Amino acid sequence: MFISNKIKSMKHLKYFTLLLFIPLLAFTLHKYYISLCEIEYVKEQKSIQITLGMFIDDFEVTLNKSNDTILNLATKDEVKNIDKYYKNYLNKHFKIFVNNKLQTYSYIGKEYDGDLARFYLEIMNIERINSIEVQNTCLFEAFEDQENIIKIKANNINKTFYLNRKNDKGLLKF
Repeated sequence: MFISNKIKSMKHLKYFTLLLFIPLLAFTLHKYYISLCEIEYVKEQKSIQITLGMFIDDFEVTLNKSNDTILNLATKDEVKNIDKYYKNYLNKHFKIFVNNKLQTYSYIGKEYDGDLARFYLEIMNIERINSIEVQNTCLFEAFEDQENIIKIKANNINKTFYLNRKNDKGLLKF
């Protein structure tokens, strides 16, 4: 009887352990695909300053696929003209409209910070903002669940947009 109860107890422990670990495995196997863009209008400088951050591995998958090459981002083997690839990609997938007019931004540069790539962009000669619209389709072609978070700070207002494949634009009017 004692052995029989011990075996039943062991079976229950196995089931309990299995039930406990299955949900944990689901969390560890799922990868989140996000980017973060911070946009700030600096009235005194008449400029819009943009910082766009993406995970290097996700961006590398996307760039390698769209350019049919291997770029080796953030490694000693990174291609020499990598900024050309970055500029071309951002110009195609990241657009800003100020007062209903598409703006051209300057690519200031990039930096790698751990597993993140940060891009610095700037739009000059913006006297005033009545509206700002951001379209960000970065990484959508490679990752179905990609979400691009846009945080805008302008005219004493802070607004956050969560963009995805179904909704790739955010509009803020003043």
